[in-house]
Amino acid sequence: MSEPWTVKHRPKTTQEIAGNKLAIDKLKQWLDSWNKGKPTKAAVLLYGSPGVGKTVVSETVARERGWDLVEINASDKRSGEILSKIAGLASTQSTLVGNGKLILLDEVDGINLREDHGAVAAILQVTRESRFPIILTANDPWDSKIRPLREACLLIELKPIGLRDGLVLLKSLLSKERVTADEEALRMLIEKNRGDMRSTTNDLQVLARPGKTLGTSQVEWLSWRDRTESIFDALRVVFNSKTAASARRATNMSDVDHEMLFQWIFENAPYQITDPKEFGEAMEALSRADLFYARIRKTQSWHLLSYALDLMTAGVAVAKRTPSKGWVAMKFPQRISAMSRTRGKRELRKGLGKALGSKCHLSSRRAAGLYLPVIEFIHEHDGKAYEKVADWLDLREPLDDLFSQEEYNP
Repeated sequence: MSEPWTVKHRPKTTQEIAGNKLAIDKLKQWLDSWNKGKPTKAAVLLYGSPGVGKTVVSETVARERGWDLVEINASDKRSGEILSKIAGLASTQSTLVGNGKLILLDEVDGINLREDHGAVAAILQVTRESRFPIILTANDPWDSKIRPLREACLLIELKPIGLRDGLVLLKSLLSKERVTADEEALRMLIEKNRGDMRSTTNDLQVLARPGKTLGTSQVEWLSWRDRTESIFDALRVVFNSKTAASARRATNMSDVDHEMLFQWIFENAPYQITDPKEFGEAMEALSRADLFYARIRKTQSWHLLSYALDLMTAGVAVAKRTPSKGWVAMKFPQRISAMSRTRGKRELRKGLGKALGSKCHLSSRRAAGLYLPVIEFIHEHDGKAYEKVADWLDLREPLDDLFSQEEYNP
């Protein structure tokens, strides 16, 4: 298997990093200030969306100075005590050859305060006692659980790479790989990945073929990347907004469709709204939104969509008046998981319904409702009769899976 291009073409110096020149210069100036003594802000919080290069920037600034890089993933350590010991030793002990040292605490916004009790306090203690510069990274610096870290650090934002810088980077990479591509195809890749160059490079490696020119037709096969982090942002807005107008913004923050967002809100409401009365009000708003969605599906009255959106976002936000006592992880909707698990069964059921409807001159849905229970009974009690039914319906695929799954519900 070939080496991933994200590893093979990883920047060795900051000059090779595309974009974010001002942010990198600001980080370098802060690192240089350590030559005059420990600065007021003893740590930097480097933040930005996934794939913008937070870890790469940290690696290259350390390499350019000949420093050792000590990397610790804060979200992987399960207690403040363990994190304090590891990071504390790294931040106070000198290197064997007298080189400088840079401490990198990655993904501090991934800390689970329920499991990692004391982690934030431990990191703050490390930054106060460290003899070496510390870089913290986060996708979402405004997460309430890392507020103390945000206030103690110098904030530096890395932004997604724009078209101009992105095109230069991709053309340079393709030149090294001796692959050609239409500029419009490269533009489409950057736009589809929203400036996430890690994802863009991975997609490019999948599509590129030596001796052939990459065109827009190949890029069009790629689906828009499902970014669950934007769903989490939308959910945080819904469950933490103080006004209806603020909560309504959630519908424009996520890549998923509105009904999928409804499932996410419905699944997480019991965990985010703990007061029974407020939870009841939120569920009332969601039930009304569900009624509007049902009417829209039945009558195609899309002018009703705004009512459903207001109820499932603003209605839920207004219902929650008691602030959360701590951070609670968002949960993936069980209904979506169940639908994914039973997709094969539903496809079989749909195909059988069409076959029955054609033979019985009924709609496929009505035919399935009327006759699937009968076919299931025959399948269980009379194998020969079932084979005759299957021949009559011209069924080429076995239906054993359809009737054996416990999720089956005619």
